[in-house]
Amino acid sequence: MSQSIKADICVIGAGSGGLSVAAGCSQMGAKTVLIEKAKMGGDCLNFGCVPSKAMLAAGKAAQAFRSGEPFGITGSEPDIDHNALYNHVQGVIDAIAPNDSIERFEGLGVEVIQGAARFSGRREVVVGETRISARRFVISTGSSAAVPPIPGIDTIPYYTNETIFSPRAFPKHLIIIGGGPIGCELAQAHTRLGAQVTVLEMFTIMPKDDAELVDVVRQSLLREGVDIREGVGVESIEKTPDGVRVTIKKDDVTSTIDGSDLLIAAGRRPNLDGLDLEAGGIKYARTGIEVDNRLRTSNKKVYAIGDCAGGFQFTHVAGYHAGIFIRNALFRLPAKASYHAVPWVTYTSPELAQVGLIEAEARKKHGDDIRILRWPFHENDRAQAEHQTHGMVKVMVTPKGHILGASIVGPGAGEMIQTWVLAMSNKLKIGTVASMIAPYPTFGEASKRAAGSFYTPSLFSPRTRMIVKFLSIFG
Repeated sequence: MSQSIKADICVIGAGSGGLSVAAGCSQMGAKTVLIEKAKMGGDCLNFGCVPSKAMLAAGKAAQAFRSGEPFGITGSEPDIDHNALYNHVQGVIDAIAPNDSIERFEGLGVEVIQGAARFSGRREVVVGETRISARRFVISTGSSAAVPPIPGIDTIPYYTNETIFSPRAFPKHLIIIGGGPIGCELAQAHTRLGAQVTVLEMFTIMPKDDAELVDVVRQSLLREGVDIREGVGVESIEKTPDGVRVTIKKDDVTSTIDGSDLLIAAGRRPNLDGLDLEAGGIKYARTGIEVDNRLRTSNKKVYAIGDCAGGFQFTHVAGYHAGIFIRNALFRLPAKASYHAVPWVTYTSPELAQVGLIEAEARKKHGDDIRILRWPFHENDRAQAEHQTHGMVKVMVTPKGHILGASIVGPGAGEMIQTWVLAMSNKLKIGTVASMIAPYPTFGEASKRAAGSFYTPSLFSPRTRMIVKFLSIFG
């Protein structure tokens, strides 16, 4: 039987951004409908951030068995129960899932509809026999793994992030196509957990990060046994009796690699299929839905947030977008999204974290009118105590101390970058970080020392020595 629902807010997609919008709007008194055709929690909970970090944590635990020698502890190869490993990954998902469940959101007053939504007009969407009209719509459908058109790809089984965490026989030799953050994280996790891993990358691994810091990650992966092939093109893929064969070409030389399993980690595409965006008067492109700086689409009653809107594809950006939408839709404030202080982290060991401009971007924008501040972890006492001395804090600033960006590669980089996110978000100058009191001994001291190095040339200059000598005359 057909049904019509009138709401204040209709949210399409129950991923991170959509859930934040639905919870906030409903608790603030707006009648809210939430539509989800698959799993509550979206990609992050079920196939992305949560299971990948759970697997990385298992890999880190396994690596600890092998890495005790610097501390006087005899290392050994761990005995890994892969069935228990997959149970661990699923257990972490299950522990978090109630926070994103239908029951919780219905308890918050949200009307949850399970099914695929499509626009039937500028102010209406349809889910099965149900029609929903609303004052404002939010599209938060996320993104999925992009599968490149490689000859033979449609003739073999392969994994993406949506299937790699499912219980199965653990790979003997995992071939990963794509050397971005997802490819590098899963390469290290699977290597540490007992697989042979080969990464194939057309350009260089992690190309959006600072090349100097990426090389620290690259060397760590190589030391642990990951086979990294950069600058290669994948010519074709074929099934073999033992798994898969990938034909690659580099510098006009063709070769093959045989593996047991294949993982595609070659980027993401927005989930827009089936939405009938044309019927809603919503413009979009291959990279996502077109939005203005208030996240409004070409239909001003419809907003798009998170991955489906293009741009930064991070869970925390989707959450940030949710706040921008609520300020616009509920409070009629012309809130605009700003991306100058968006952080991101690759959770390899060591971690690599970034906010603002990397060095190459800073030089392109400001020329040579910048200063690069560095503090290596081998100069950090806590890093020495824990034998984690590979990496550095690297900060790009103007000659007047305005922070343009910060890059960190090393232990806990994802935690340490938050100091720089706060500084850039509030437009603080480098002196604020240099003057903070950092507890000793912590990895975070490296940020303070990097900031303090901004003043080294002037503090220890001949001019300063002359001033000190002059003032000493007065007792």
